Amino acid sequence: MSGRGRLALCAYLATVMAACSMLPLVAPASWLLQAAFLLAILTGVGALARRVPLARPLTVLAQAVVALLLLTLVFARHQALGGVLPGPDALVQLNSLLQQGATDVGQYAIPAPATSGIRLMMVGGVLVIGLAVDALAVTFRSAAPAGLPLLALYSVAAGLSSGGASWLWFVLAATGYLLLLLAEGRDRLSQWGRVFGGSARAPGRAQQSVFEHSAPLAPVRTGRRIGALALGIALVIPAMLPALDSGLLGNAGTGGDGDGTGGTISAVNPLVSLQNSLNQPEDREVMRYNTNAQDTKEMYLRIVALDEFDGASWKSSERHIKDVPDPLPRPDGLSPSVVTTDVQTSISAAGWYAQSWLPMPFPATQVNIKGDWRFEPVGRTLVGDRKQTTRGAQYTVSSLLVRPTAAQLAQAAAPSAALVKEYTRVPDSLPSVVSATARQVTSGAANNYERAVKLQDWFSTSGGFSYNTHVQSGSGTEAIANFLKEKEGFCVHFSFSMAAMARTLGIPARVAVGFTPGTPRPDGTMSVGLRDAHAWPELYFEGVGWTRFEPTPTRGTAPDYTRQQTPVDSPSSPAEPSKRASAEPSAAPSASDSCPPGDRRLGDCGPSAAAGVAGPTDSG
Repeated sequence: MSGRGRLALCAYLATVMAACSMLPLVAPASWLLQAAFLLAILTGVGALARRVPLARPLTVLAQAVVALLLLTLVFARHQALGGVLPGPDALVQLNSLLQQGATDVGQYAIPAPATSGIRLMMVGGVLVIGLAVDALAVTFRSAAPAGLPLLALYSVAAGLSSGGASWLWFVLAATGYLLLLLAEGRDRLSQWGRVFGGSARAPGRAQQSVFEHSAPLAPVRTGRRIGALALGIALVIPAMLPALDSGLLGNAGTGGDGDGTGGTISAVNPLVSLQNSLNQPEDREVMRYNTNAQDTKEMYLRIVALDEFDGASWKSSERHIKDVPDPLPRPDGLSPSVVTTDVQTSISAAGWYAQSWLPMPFPATQVNIKGDWRFEPVGRTLVGDRKQTTRGAQYTVSSLLVRPTAAQLAQAAAPSAALVKEYTRVPDSLPSVVSATARQVTSGAANNYERAVKLQDWFSTSGGFSYNTHVQSGSGTEAIANFLKEKEGFCVHFSFSMAAMARTLGIPARVAVGFTPGTPRPDGTMSVGLRDAHAWPELYFEGVGWTRFEPTPTRGTAPDYTRQQTPVDSPSSPAEPSKRASAEPSAAPSASDSCPPGDRRLGDCGPSAAAGVAGPTDSG
């Protein structure tokens, strides 16, 4: 094989190896085989054009035309002229598929299904990167800059994926680029012959021409060794150095250092994907749990509390974290006179669900989980350390079902001045209509409890609001004012608005993010899906602590203590174990592609899917 042919082959391999980093994004992975086949044709066209030879710009142009013909043949042949020529109808079809793909990317969680639009984006993207690599490394004989498109391909995949086996994709992409550089180096050296001395010649043997090509050259072997050593150092050294945490949690992973602080959690907004989760066309299962609670309507799985409202959005404040205590401290503000019930819950998170915060019933009193987790005491949340996530986690949580009476909430003493100052702060940009509406809705209320109930009932029943997940989300002050005017939105609007209005009335408030209790399964477990993602306000009452309210209509359930008839139970006691639920976390099946959506949501797709609890996410 000629030097340029070897270089073209290495450029092809480097592109395919870098494209492997996109495998976690889309399922099934057959799109990569299709992209590799089309890229092989494109590489062959380039090799033939250079052999003619064509001018360099004409070679690139020929490859670009062939790439367009190939995409037309695969994705728009019914609209093409003769099934392959991209006429106006074919171009419209390709553009429509690209727009559909962009919409699908925003709707589906990773791994997304390989719809026609997503497949065109993936295959077309690989062809474009492959064309750029081939043009730079082979046509223009400059392999080093060809690393830029390869880096772009890997960076997109690394940024979108949840990090599973990311080291493998890095090794593949880096190895491909290294092969390309070595091939270029060998090609350059082969044009000059064996410049450096090799083995001694036998006596009487004719002198070899300095221009005669021979294999493999000493510098090439040395270059391979240097490249392999450099790649190994790049992989090993970072693993030996202290972790430099970044991303959503900032320095959350510094761990305990003797004083129990363990770093801080940076102020973040985990609501980026909440609306996306609610609008998923398929309600993928996030987790399953079983519990000894007699009634699961209060089993909200809370992830994080948003306690800072800066006018642009609600977010969690920067907080100190520490090692997870056993047991967790008693909830702030909870009096022994309030009835509580001990609840035990076993949870199995899906294998795709990678969340930095741990979903738990609130308030948790003890958590048993493996991995690197830290405790944030103010919000009573567990946060992953050193990129620890919920992916496939199985854990048990002891929590309290707090059951105050209406009288206890109505007679709650005033909280501390520091707490009131922190949790009633609103930005100066908050429109006056928010506080004016809050006073109007709660007129006639005798205490903060009655004001809170009036706000909840106004949003959920009497105010004329409707639930709609497709409206523009928004979380700033203007979004709240628009929501109060239009009266249409989803849980983000309802919870943010009620919390802001409560703060204007002097009631400490924050917003909790997590999941509603989920759907019962025939085996007695509860299934929680993406569409169970939810946000709700928490208001503080001295003697009870942070208390859940439910202003969102058609979502969750209003707590008993907000209704006219509030049951009064006996003193605190553990709940009786449920006969329908076991105490161990169950492995949730991952649904097959042929499983109907309804059965897939409930996990009833047969034993072939029993590969453990099969994620958001995103994001978050």
